[in-house]
Amino acid sequence: MSAEKLTLSAPAKVNLLLAITGMRADGFHDLVSVVAPLAFGDTLETAYDPAGEADSLRCDMPGVPLDESNLVLKAAQLFRGKTGVKGAFSFDLDKRIPHGAGLGGGSSDGASALRAMNRLTGEPLKESELAALAAELGSDCPLFLQEGPVVMRGRGEHIEPLTGKAAEALRGVGLLVFKPPFGVATGWAYGRMKARGDVYAETARIEAGLAEWQAAPELDKFPFYNNMQTVAFEKYRALPVLLEQLRADFGLTCLMSGSGSACFALIDGLEPEKLSTVRGAISAAWGPQAFIQATSTL
Repeated sequence: MSAEKLTLSAPAKVNLLLAITGMRADGFHDLVSVVAPLAFGDTLETAYDPAGEADSLRCDMPGVPLDESNLVLKAAQLFRGKTGVKGAFSFDLDKRIPHGAGLGGGSSDGASALRAMNRLTGEPLKESELAALAAELGSDCPLFLQEGPVVMRGRGEHIEPLTGKAAEALRGVGLLVFKPPFGVATGWAYGRMKARGDVYAETARIEAGLAEWQAAPELDKFPFYNNMQTVAFEKYRALPVLLEQLRADFGLTCLMSGSGSACFALIDGLEPEKLSTVRGAISAAWGPQAFIQATSTL
């Protein structure tokens, strides 16, 4: 009997708003974030063999770990532990989201693996159970079980999908996502915020601004924000220098995503010739190895 297969997309994400508000008793950080999945991302093919003995992972991007440190295989361990499903899963990952970018690539891959395994084995887990397992897998993983923009709270496990006009305002937004040849380690960024202690955002202020926007949601009035930029920009000066240049020369709204090092700029209404010039400015600043991808929010 041949293994059953399922191919799912694993979209990248951007944090349109990211406010880290302080430390929790469990060692994680509290946050408020508005996150949008992107049309750009990875593709994961999952095969299930009920008679198989060992899970496996193949990936076409050099340097991606293929052992249990990868969230795809970690997801398989968690799923099997929760459901008692026997057999083996084989994963074939077409990887396009760069590592160390703040675009949620590993988390999205892990969430897609959970969705695929659940479907291939007859959906033993309800949506709520799948979400709980995703939260156990990683703070960013639950948001990738949604199909549109969401608000994340807690350490990321509390997900509120945006609806109505608020969701409409953030869907289909044209973005240019770009990343320098270096990444920013998420653990370092959070550790640096903790060490400084003076860069946390005030929860009440962030929530008030978000509520005000949701009452009259227009893209040009969205409260774009990321206080993780404070520590990242101190160490990696190439990031703020380029963003300031793009704002000054092209009038673009741009921001770092997550803990970085990827950034994004809004490009709706930008003429192709001007977009090409923006691409050229990024390449000139960060070199030919810079990652540059035009995409849109889902």
